[in-house]
Amino acid sequence: MKTILVVDDERKVREMLRMYLAQEGYRVVEAKNGRDALFVARYEKPDLILLDIMMPEMSGTEFLRLHRKEAKTPVIMLTAKVEEMDEVLGLELGADDYITKPFSIRPMLARVAATLRRAGNAWEHSPEILRAGDLTLDLASRLATANGNAVTLTRFEFDLLHAFMQSPNRTFSRYDLLKQVTDNVEGVNDRTIDVHIRNLRAKIEPSSDTPRYIQTVYGMGYRFVAS
Repeated sequence: MKTILVVDDERKVREMLRMYLAQEGYRVVEAKNGRDALFVARYEKPDLILLDIMMPEMSGTEFLRLHRKEAKTPVIMLTAKVEEMDEVLGLELGADDYITKPFSIRPMLARVAATLRRAGNAWEHSPEILRAGDLTLDLASRLATANGNAVTLTRFEFDLLHAFMQSPNRTFSRYDLLKQVTDNVEGVNDRTIDVHIRNLRAKIEPSSDTPRYIQTVYGMGYRFVAS
């Protein structure tokens, strides 16, 4: 049984999410702010975190900043429409997805299931190792190296790099890339990809000023140059 940590300062939101997630067969644990969530996450080791941004005592983004130093748990942020900058910051800190409040239950459950499925099953049985220049991507262990050094990638970043390295020199639109890394692109801002690309470049490129691997194709999207 998968465990989901719901972090929200509104009790009614936590109770609603607990009820619907439990009906889907998930075990649900709760925290009312980021500070409490740190302790719950360390003890419960959840498979997924649903994380509100605006909370007292410790915000969702501050929790994510600290939690990412300890674990790579998939995180879906719960954001209000007015929290666009916090949403971008959350993605930069390694959140996997976001859902804008108010949200419908069925799409939310679909996003939860898709994120868990990708985290648990994505290429875990594949023995392939992809190489390009000084980059190596081990699909079985989901490990990446750049210039011989291990690189810590979020789930989203790893899946993006896998899509690129599988199809070198192909130009991907932002929508194409979203389809590569999420099962449900409805309601997802395709500019989300730009944030993840920026983070990925910072980790794998010799120089983020002049990208060697992930190149921008202006007016179209991005492509991966292997040589």
